[in-house]
Amino acid sequence: MGKRIISQRRGKGSLTYRARGKLKIRLPKKEGKAKVLDIFHVSARNTPIAKIQFEDGSVDYLIAPTGLLTNQILEVSSNAPPVLGNIIPLGKIPEGKEVFCIEASYQDGGKFCKSSGIFAIIKSHEKFYTYVQLPSKKIKKFDSNCRAIIGRPAGYGRITKPFLKAGDKWRRMRAKGKLYPRTSGSKMNAVDHPFGGSAKPGKPTTVSRNAPPGRKVGSIAARRTGKKKK
Repeated sequence: MGKRIISQRRGKGSLTYRARGKLKIRLPKKEGKAKVLDIFHVSARNTPIAKIQFEDGSVDYLIAPTGLLTNQILEVSSNAPPVLGNIIPLGKIPEGKEVFCIEASYQDGGKFCKSSGIFAIIKSHEKFYTYVQLPSKKIKKFDSNCRAIIGRPAGYGRITKPFLKAGDKWRRMRAKGKLYPRTSGSKMNAVDHPFGGSAKPGKPTTVSRNAPPGRKVGSIAARRTGKKKK
């Protein structure tokens, strides 16, 4: 009798293959000045998080930009100056400024450029719209009322830093609930994977969309396989 394959074990939902919980960081809806109480790391995100407190005592959280300091005063307002950390509508930000956590629609909390070191650049303004250059170099049109944070998210260079040791990579992947190292199915024993074993010839890698768990491996409901002809 065969064993449960990795996809079946992951689907069970045990702690070994757990998924990290949600942590929604949205731009605050209220306006006013806020003080940075703390900057800390959470396992669910790759950017530091800033804890801010408004003048009325309410507390909120946002993605910390590079250069932000504790006890620094931020401002959330359409009349705020375009300086580091302030949250301003795109229509009020000068051309050439770096911004991140850009809203797709007004007060949706921010959808674009939220990962570490990822930022966009204000290119030009129209009467009701602002053109922004995204990290992909694509120019996207936004409503000028959509807000963004001035600066770039902290953690720039995170991807370029090498792991150097397999143990470091294993700990990183374990914190994210990912399987590492990943063994190829063809290198497993026959009881561990449909592609495992060496006693019989190989089998097709395509599999039906309606295949049961345990057989649903390889190219699932593939329209085509192999290299495209030039």
